[in-house]
Amino acid sequence: MPQIIQRLRQAIIEMQLKPGEALSEKEVALRYGVSRQPVREAFIKLAEAGLLQVLPSRGTYVVKISVREVLNARFVREAIECAIVRSAAGLIGETGLELLERNLAEQKAAAQAGDSSAFYALDEAFHRAIADSVECDYAMRVVESARAQTDRVRYLSLPEASPLSVLISQHEAILAALRAHDADAAEAAMRRHLREILSALPRLAARFPEMFEAAQMPAHALEPAAG
Repeated sequence: MPQIIQRLRQAIIEMQLKPGEALSEKEVALRYGVSRQPVREAFIKLAEAGLLQVLPSRGTYVVKISVREVLNARFVREAIECAIVRSAAGLIGETGLELLERNLAEQKAAAQAGDSSAFYALDEAFHRAIADSVECDYAMRVVESARAQTDRVRYLSLPEASPLSVLISQHEAILAALRAHDADAAEAAMRRHLREILSALPRLAARFPEMFEAAQMPAHALEPAAG
């Protein structure tokens, strides 16, 4: 079952299954070559993650993107990942720094090839590697849960609102601060990076209104960007 959950989650994130689209257990089972039982269980898990809505006797639907939920999830990510990167600035070793350097090189190659899907995966790995360098695995599990609400926006934003060169520059600033063991600079760079979504979100909601639910912005969405 974990494999079908991951494959469905990725299909939702990459907009292969679009917000508002109805899903059929039978069709999904045929598509992925599995029985209907694991698909039914995957639907339940993805509903718990906020990506699907299961309506008894009415069907299962891909949840539209909620601006409010995205902003709340970003708020959680910022609080946790800024704390992680501060810790990493003091503790990360040469092995961890080299891993991030290699990841950045691969990000640049993906950007040059125009492969936003590969870049997305490398971006996720970059953040996870920082947490792994200081063994913050539980904190990153919380972040992974929050990311269910932000991943679709992040994927949409790569080609549409946030040039890959901008995101790579932000990652380079984070890495430079980690290499200098400068906790304040690392936190500021991470905060600036995670707030990129605040500028991208209004443009994406305007460009793809059919994918978004109307929602009032939480007060903390109006916080000024750091730096």
